[in-house]
Amino acid sequence: MNVHNIPPVYDENSCILILGSFPSVKSREMQFFYGHPQNRFWKVLSSVLGSECPVTVEEKKQFLLSNKIAVWDIIKSCEITGSSDSSIKNAEPNDFTEIFKAADIKAVFANGATAYKLCKKYHEFDVIKLPSTSPANAAFSLERLIGAWSVILEYL
Repeated sequence: MNVHNIPPVYDENSCILILGSFPSVKSREMQFFYGHPQNRFWKVLSSVLGSECPVTVEEKKQFLLSNKIAVWDIIKSCEITGSSDSSIKNAEPNDFTEIFKAADIKAVFANGATAYKLCKKYHEFDVIKLPSTSPANAAFSLERLIGAWSVILEYL
């Protein structure tokens, strides 16, 4: 059983919550979200927000908080092969109560189809599906991802 070991990033100013499914092997190693160098999450967000792309874990945390963005994952623990979302079994969901108590979250976004499906399965709150920033989502170029993810601006 793999256990999620990365705490959520949020504060009382967070307006949106972006949810992934479960951290990749690389993210678990780095102890922070979207740690694989080929994942386009940080490039997409920084482009949408017109900011420089953060590099270090501390820069990424500051980037999220200063832009009123909360980030976490839907799954607390599961069986998973490598980083493959399609292999997730026996998932136990995270509890988002503390985030919703602390911050006035206006919208929740799922990073990809698996995150969206898992969110709908385990939670009652509304969630907006965005195309995955994973390198496995080769159908979406960086430009297409930036266009699709620009919807977050309406809630910030």
